[in-house]
Amino acid sequence: MNLKSKIGLIFLFITGLLNAQLEENPITMTTETGNIQGTMLLPKHSDKIPVVLIIAGSGPTDRNGNNPMMKNNSLKMLAEGLGNHGIASVRFDKRGIAKSTEAGVEESNLKFETYIEDTKDWVDLLEKNDGFSEIVVLGHSEGSLIGMIASQNPMVDRFISVAGVGEPAAKPLERQLKAQPSFVWEQSAPILQDLEMGKKVDSVPPFLYSLFRPSVQPYLISWIKYDPQVELAKLDKPVLLVQGTTDIQVDMQNVEKLHASNPNSEKVILEGMNHILKEAEMDRMKNIETYSNPDLPLKDGLITAIVDFIKNPDN
Repeated sequence: MNLKSKIGLIFLFITGLLNAQLEENPITMTTETGNIQGTMLLPKHSDKIPVVLIIAGSGPTDRNGNNPMMKNNSLKMLAEGLGNHGIASVRFDKRGIAKSTEAGVEESNLKFETYIEDTKDWVDLLEKNDGFSEIVVLGHSEGSLIGMIASQNPMVDRFISVAGVGEPAAKPLERQLKAQPSFVWEQSAPILQDLEMGKKVDSVPPFLYSLFRPSVQPYLISWIKYDPQVELAKLDKPVLLVQGTTDIQVDMQNVEKLHASNPNSEKVILEGMNHILKEAEMDRMKNIETYSNPDLPLKDGLITAIVDFIKNPDN
């Protein structure tokens, strides 16, 4: 066995010992359309401790940071890392996803505000638990925008954005469409313009149907109206912005825009961390390979930065 393999086994052994000190329990939030299922991770403690509400990113991402096509366990590892430092957490499957399938609604009735209200309800649920000293909301990727809006609730003590987008959703979507053959943008532009104005579009070209189908337009309209810089500026509480330098989905400009909108925020840049919070190169193929490797640990420094922010009395 080579040295690298031995170090890996030692790391897994130590991690296993630490995780054995954590108590994992199911937690359920009841809604009008069905239950949303989550996991509460509690370290052994006698005093009140902070709790972090972890919000997953876009698409069919579950409480652990996985989706049907990729398993990396990034959010599960995040919760365990916090737990090993005496911080509780709750992470959950968004409505309609994984074990929260029964809480799903018709696509045409789903709006961005649906996720915001769900997050607020989770905060209300945590507020009723006398074992927590403060409530911290942590949003990853799209969850960052959801979290920063929900964190305008005075019951939230701190907000953490990890790989959060720093501009309205229409902007990166526009850049992606302009990178396609010219006819794609020519036919997309008027549709996107109407959606930004809050107008639904009845006629959508077949090749754009998966992106702009009528049933998903209410969600797009409700999503693109929010400007993360405007929403973050509303937060008069400690804010931490975390960004990795090898994130091929959310580049460094985003964290700079967010930081500029709330100058009192704390900014942490982790060299070599990608979008799923793992060590990765900028090479696209090698970067994406990490998305399906649940054995890779989180990037060094991530847990430390978050724990320091939560436990620092000066924040």
